[in-house]
Amino acid sequence: MDEKEKLKKEILEKVSNYYFKVHAKKEFTPGKTRINYAGRVFDEKEMVAAADSLLDFYLTLGKNGKEFEEKLSKTLGLSYSVLTNSGSSANLLAVSALCSLQYHSNLMPGDEVITAAAGFPTTVNPILQNNLVPVFVDSEIGSYNLDPSKIEDAISSKTKAIMFAHTLGNPADMDEIMRIAKKHNLIVVEDCCDALGSTFDNRPCGIFGSLATFSFYPAHHITMGEGGAISGNSKLLDKILRSLRDWGRSCWCDPGKSNTCGVRFEFKIAGIPYDHKYMYDNIGYNLKPLDLQAAIGVKQLDKLPTFVQKRKDNFKLLLKEFKKFDEYFILPTWHKKADPAWFGFPITIKPNAGIKLVELQKFLEDNLIESRRLFSGNMTRQPAYRQSKFRISGKLENADMIMANSMFLGVYPGISKEMINYTVEKFSEFLHK
Repeated sequence: MDEKEKLKKEILEKVSNYYFKVHAKKEFTPGKTRINYAGRVFDEKEMVAAADSLLDFYLTLGKNGKEFEEKLSKTLGLSYSVLTNSGSSANLLAVSALCSLQYHSNLMPGDEVITAAAGFPTTVNPILQNNLVPVFVDSEIGSYNLDPSKIEDAISSKTKAIMFAHTLGNPADMDEIMRIAKKHNLIVVEDCCDALGSTFDNRPCGIFGSLATFSFYPAHHITMGEGGAISGNSKLLDKILRSLRDWGRSCWCDPGKSNTCGVRFEFKIAGIPYDHKYMYDNIGYNLKPLDLQAAIGVKQLDKLPTFVQKRKDNFKLLLKEFKKFDEYFILPTWHKKADPAWFGFPITIKPNAGIKLVELQKFLEDNLIESRRLFSGNMTRQPAYRQSKFRISGKLENADMIMANSMFLGVYPGISKEMINYTVEKFSEFLHK
């Protein structure tokens, strides 16, 4: 072993030791330890992988990115994955790719995309950013997913696609959604940012539509700090997505490489000989993560089965305990074919329960228990969309109810049985005081 390798080994050993000195699991003290609704769960493997990548100092997306993309694709059973800097960017790229002139999907400005009124903004924002029109339909109370019984009534002559999230990791009714999509020749985009590891009819969420998107923000099932991905099976979409992610360029050379095609200087634009590295097929962006992030993601992906099982176990324990509170709350439901890798444990205050959601959340915060609203609630009521062009199909009564009365608790792997027991005790205290 030469001096360089010896030094690197020593550094990585010290990084591993640092993890155990600083970041190893700490004991839970009721009333003193904060119970986060979500968070990163890692060990020395992620820290060593990140340090190893940093010492190489390649920085831009490289070998770790390729390894992560291959492993994610294999996990999903899809032919490719394109790594991005966030799940929001993944959604933007997915819609932009479907609108690309190279794809010929006939998605044109002014066309309509059906989506849920109750959801996360960046499922909807790419629709608006691509000059398409969101058509908002209501969600189901209990599953909190797009209500499939409302979709066909929302379809018009301009409707070209359906884009929705599997809310809190709870798979939507893909049998019905895909039946409608096939009948009306609609493109389907699955936002799986909360649903990595969830299945419907024993198939992973994300493999039903044309494209699936994922997020690796610290709150999600795996993390690389920031990060996201788009996955699918179309070779053409794979090419377009990479172009859009990499400035919109025509060239497919990896960063730092030149003339992979062998004819770099034989291209022309309007008859002018031009360097292929600076030719552009799409109006794109630079939405790549660092290779260091991908190095972390590779180690996280190895832990996905364990993470998913822990989320399911925590959800099951909360559901069992919360049945004693069913006079106050509507408890979560899911499709008989769904096996959710839950992102959170949603509850909705029943009408006439005599509880104010804000007071409950404040009480929980005072007792160091985090909770979150179910994202935007009725998105059409959010200030950001006051001047946006959209259409509402039917009444959004459930979206309004979600906005007023729904919240969720954490189930991520960092939550222990003791934390859940403490949470249940505090709910009992609040409800019976």
